[in-house]
Amino acid sequence: MLRAFAALSLAAASSAYAADACKGTIYLTFDTGSQSQAGLIADTLRRHHVKATFFLANEKTVRGDWSLDPSWAAYWKARAAEGHAFGSHTFDHVYFQRDEADGRIVVKPQFGAHAAQKLTWTQQQYCDELRRVDARFEQLTGRRLDPIFRTPGGRSSPNILAAAKSCGYRHAGWSPAGFSGDETSSDKFPNAVLLKRALDTLKDGDIFMAHMGIWSRKDPWMPANLEPLISGLERKGFCFATLRDHPDYR
Repeated sequence: MLRAFAALSLAAASSAYAADACKGTIYLTFDTGSQSQAGLIADTLRRHHVKATFFLANEKTVRGDWSLDPSWAAYWKARAAEGHAFGSHTFDHVYFQRDEADGRIVVKPQFGAHAAQKLTWTQQQYCDELRRVDARFEQLTGRRLDPIFRTPGGRSSPNILAAAKSCGYRHAGWSPAGFSGDETSSDKFPNAVLLKRALDTLKDGDIFMAHMGIWSRKDPWMPANLEPLISGLERKGFCFATLRDHPDYR
């Protein structure tokens, strides 16, 4: 019994030391994309014992399928089992266009039956779009999303926020220093420049955002920068957590 008590005391002391040693917390988040970096993200997070937050939409992938197809069930189940957090990114990757005075929202889906069309939705229709991701995620993994969402491009509006609030979702953008730059031109913004900017400017409480693969960038951000980013932040004394632990989303 004394031995067991000593072990528990040591574990508690180790946890307290880890918390004290942490000079700040960074919240890594990943939006679905081409999914070309999905395996690398999983391996890197696992190797560093880092928990992150994933925002999911049903996007076309480099495998020729869609990111919320049954073919991705094993991937999402494994990430859920590892303790990561998950939010809605709208099922058809729906971009905000403008608010209407009557509370409705003009949107433009990137994918799905109405891809590239401008639609005018009620707030209930916007809620339904957020919940489509939740329903599919539960089919794939057996668990629900966390009550957070992120609009494609990060553009929100009063009508979107009101709609989401009515169905229990809070919008989670990213910090100014937390933009990875993985959508920018690799000629104008080389990976080394983006990495240095992140390591120099990220601070305690910042939310960092990257995509799980970008079609357009010639020199992909993720293979060159994800491992050095996490390692560099660890050397600076930062810890990592999901948005479930962020003071705005607990």
